[in-house]
Amino acid sequence: MIIGHIGARAGSKGVPGKNFRLLHGKPLIDWSLDQLFACDRIDRVVVSTDCPQIHAHALARGCLDIGLRPAHLATDTAAKWHVWQHALAAVETQTGPASLFVDLDCTSPLRLPQDIEAGLDLFARDQPDMVMSCVESRKNPYFNILETDATGALHVSKPLPGGVVARQQAPQVYDHVGLVYVLRPDYLRRAKGLFEGRVIPLVLPVERGLDVDSPFDWEIIEFLMGRQIAQGLRG
Repeated sequence: MIIGHIGARAGSKGVPGKNFRLLHGKPLIDWSLDQLFACDRIDRVVVSTDCPQIHAHALARGCLDIGLRPAHLATDTAAKWHVWQHALAAVETQTGPASLFVDLDCTSPLRLPQDIEAGLDLFARDQPDMVMSCVESRKNPYFNILETDATGALHVSKPLPGGVVARQQAPQVYDHVGLVYVLRPDYLRRAKGLFEGRVIPLVLPVERGLDVDSPFDWEIIEFLMGRQIAQGLRG
């Protein structure tokens, strides 16, 4: 049994109420819920939330009922990992053991259905502990990400012997994005954090990796999603 999970906390300082705010005619969370329900490889769908409105909406859509998220998992500092562990345990008490746990960040709505399929395919092929969606970073700590020292002077964040004078010479680095995660349930049960085991990247196009953290992000995502809809990419 493959569990599809979405975490949707009520609080948001950058864009208040963003998870239930309308984006191109439907709540932000529904762009991700629709993809989970449309994926024939996902057996059960669950939403972890501390918001009664989102909880009721998820149940009306056909999600499993795991109740509201405990208060200690609904703070600004609550770890995604602990939210996942709670949701997995709550679902398995109803359904029995899961074979995979798939999480979508509802704040990454530019994901396309093939991104979920690609994550599942990569997991099946390589059998890691977790597949994590990434995009190639536009900035590189070996080349053009900078830090200041105790004197206030700038230095490359991760200098290499001899220096790096062109981006192409620097090691490839990635941005962690919330498009799709695929996890082995036994890893999720026993590990204490994301990178304790073998986590491999699912590298996706950078234009789909934007996350809603600010009103500016919302405007860009609204524009890009409109283009996806016009191109018939949303299914």
